[in-house]
Amino acid sequence: MYIDEFRDYCIAKPGVTEETPFGPDTLVLKVMGKMFALTGLDHFEFINLKCEPEKSAELREQWEGIRPGWHMNKTHWNSVFVDGSVPDNMIRDLIDHSYELVASSLSKKLKEELKSL
Repeated sequence: MYIDEFRDYCIAKPGVTEETPFGPDTLVLKVMGKMFALTGLDHFEFINLKCEPEKSAELREQWEGIRPGWHMNKTHWNSVFVDGSVPDNMIRDLIDHSYELVASSLSKKLKEELKSL
């Protein structure tokens, strides 16, 4: 997966915005203001994605290219490498999972706003 494919896939989802709050080298994608994905812009090596803790552990055992989230809460975040060790369709599934996990944790007001988009 290339960075433009990653970005386009994420930004097409309802309520998604992109920011660089950690500096110009880190792209952060948020759904209704809550982060669900981030990656390096200069070095697109992996994507940090939120994940349910039980699923995180299973994925890390099954895939060499899925590791505890770099500079993130290791229980809730995975670093998913884009070096071919994880297929693109699996990466898209994990992006979807992260997006849905974060969207489901939004306040009732934000969930209603997201539904209307």
